[in-house]
Amino acid sequence: MTISSMTGFGRAAGTAGAWTYLWELRSVNGKGLDVRVRLPAGMDLLEQQVRTLAAHMLKRGNVQVSLQLSCEEPSVELRINPNALFAAVEAAQQVSDAMGEPVSADAVLAMRGVVEAVSVEADPEAIEARNAELLKAAESALEALAANRREEGLRLASVVSGQLDRIEALTAEAAANPSRTPGAIQARLAQQVDRLTGASPALDPDRLHQEAMLLAVKADIQEEIDRLRSHVEAARELLATEGDPIGRKFDFLAQEFNREANTLCSKSFDTALTRTGLELKNTIDQLREQVQNIE
Repeated sequence: MTISSMTGFGRAAGTAGAWTYLWELRSVNGKGLDVRVRLPAGMDLLEQQVRTLAAHMLKRGNVQVSLQLSCEEPSVELRINPNALFAAVEAAQQVSDAMGEPVSADAVLAMRGVVEAVSVEADPEAIEARNAELLKAAESALEALAANRREEGLRLASVVSGQLDRIEALTAEAAANPSRTPGAIQARLAQQVDRLTGASPALDPDRLHQEAMLLAVKADIQEEIDRLRSHVEAARELLATEGDPIGRKFDFLAQEFNREANTLCSKSFDTALTRTGLELKNTIDQLREQVQNIE
């Protein structure tokens, strides 16, 4: 069994030159594959490449991808504006002449425009190398996510297999219910005819017997039992499938399980059989909850 869950987590952290990065990926169940990528400003070029990587490794699920990125080297440097400095020195000299005392260099440098913060453009080759390293790390994070989903899939397979065993046992219990034996059916029909003829002697006993027989045929659950057994076999074949995602097929099969259990309960005339049918429905509901997480 190699089924995967749609719930998982993956991460990758490291350095690329002067940059430190952290990829974090989380996924939950979804009808299709929905990848949402959150990147720092200026990193938009990586988004489509990350989406392509995700589509190669994952088939279904809502996936959240985030990147944290920081740089150890300063992205700005301080520079002196010569024109502003010259104007500031002249102004400082006028102030000094007027006050009779010198103006400090700190006061000159503090004047607006003298010192400017200028953005430092990163080396294009360094940026390209950084992005290549980030994509490689994103692939590692996706591999970790996929591995985590497979581990969760092993747990799911064990739970689902146990639920299928329980459904099979309850189906056998319903098939063996004493109310389905010819003797029990005959006795129930006789009671129904006697009750109706006793309530109204004008009713034709032969016609009532025919109608009761028709109702008994409609109430027979053999078809539902056969389908439930067939569904259990099909579900086990899905669990044994290698490689291909089975979540959608399994979800449809779980709906078919539920339909047969509902019909079985609606046909039941026996308290014990109804209890078995309700337990069957409860187990199938639990199965459907688990199946929602299968990729």
